[in-house]
Amino acid sequence: MKNYIGTKLIQAEPAYKEIDPYDGTTELVTHKEYPLGIKHLSSKAKDGYKVVYPDGYVSWSPKDVFEKAYRRTNGMTFGLAIEAAKLGKKISRTGWNGKGLFVVYQKGYPQGIPCNKQSAEAWGLHEGDLFKCNPYLQIKQVDGSHSMWVPSIGDVLAEDWQII
Repeated sequence: MKNYIGTKLIQAEPAYKEIDPYDGTTELVTHKEYPLGIKHLSSKAKDGYKVVYPDGYVSWSPKDVFEKAYRRTNGMTFGLAIEAAKLGKKISRTGWNGKGLFVVYQKGYPQGIPCNKQSAEAWGLHEGDLFKCNPYLQIKQVDGSHSMWVPSIGDVLAEDWQII
C-alpha cells in the first residue's frame, strides 16, 4: 500500500454523538445545544466533533481522531497555510505588524498570456508574444499595492499562520 496525506478545509464544532438505547439511531448534539456536558447524556454518548464538508455533507468524528487530523485555521504551520492558499484562501501571520497584509497563491500562466507593452520591453519580447509564468506567491502590502513574495525563514518556521 502507498501512503497518502490530505488537506481539506472543513467547518467543525464540538458535539456529542448521542445513541438512542432503544433503536440505535444517533443524533449529533453540539456543546452549545447541550451545555450540561456529556455526563448528563446517556451512557452511550460519545464526545467528538460535528464536521461539515464543503459540499454540505455532515458527519461526526471522535474527539481524539479529529484532534489528530485537524488544526484550527489560526495558529497553522506554513505548510498548512500554503495548502489553504492553493485552495484559494488568503493567508496571513498574526505576528505581522502591518494591518491588511495577506498572501495569495497565483496559479501563473503556464500556457502563456499575451505580453503587454511594459512586460515586452522588460523581457525583450514583442507586445502580444506569449509570456509564460510559473505559479508564485503574491502579497498585499499595507499601502494596498501587490508584490511577488518570498517568505523569510521566520515565516516558514512560524506557527501563527491563519486564513483570513
